[in-house]
Amino acid sequence: MEKNQEMALTQMRKSVEKLGSSTEGYGNPTLMRFLIARSMDQDKAAKMFVQWQNWRAAIVPNGVISESEIQDELEPRKVYLQGLSKDKYPVMIVKASKHFPSKDNVQFKKFVVHLLDKTIASSFKGREIGNEKLIGILDLQNIGYKNIDARGLITGFQFLQAYYPERLAKCFILHMPRFFVSVWRMVSRFLEKATLEKIVIVTNEDERQDFIKEVGEEVLPEEYGGRAKLVAIQDVVLAH
Repeated sequence: MEKNQEMALTQMRKSVEKLGSSTEGYGNPTLMRFLIARSMDQDKAAKMFVQWQNWRAAIVPNGVISESEIQDELEPRKVYLQGLSKDKYPVMIVKASKHFPSKDNVQFKKFVVHLLDKTIASSFKGREIGNEKLIGILDLQNIGYKNIDARGLITGFQFLQAYYPERLAKCFILHMPRFFVSVWRMVSRFLEKATLEKIVIVTNEDERQDFIKEVGEEVLPEEYGGRAKLVAIQDVVLAH
């Protein structure tokens, strides 16, 4: 590790302690994600880290969100977990046509955390290193106005930005219908530049081929040009 990085990590650990918290039990790769997300500013990274700790303690007091807490969101089987991409990132697919805006905002937030936690955990080789990333695929095929959930989309991306810094490798958006463009413009206003740079809206055949190549045919379902079957996230059993 570079000397500058080591110094930044040491300073960040001290800043976290000044804020009345601790980095004990967290390795350098985890802390580096917060530093990168805050342009290596140790104080800002420390503040973000402590906010993340407090948020986790509040929303996931037991360290994990069980399926029984999010039954309504799991029932439509709208999210799939496909294994690892060519670059060894877990691939999560969301079929927006099976999603409807949630009446229970707390359950929806827990659902988002469950998805992100389980997707990231599916890439561990025995134990977490702390710098694992994921690929998200948002499929907008066959969506109608009843499926549009700008607030849900903003929640998902804001969670990634605030509480899962540097976890998103890429997000591909497929089959965006014309009427969704204005919705996406509005959602985009809530996203940081670093997040927007990782989002690819696939609009033509060249982009589709690049998408298939980057994700890999082994994990992509047949309907997206791959050779795999869709696997609902609740059917994926993680090895402990």
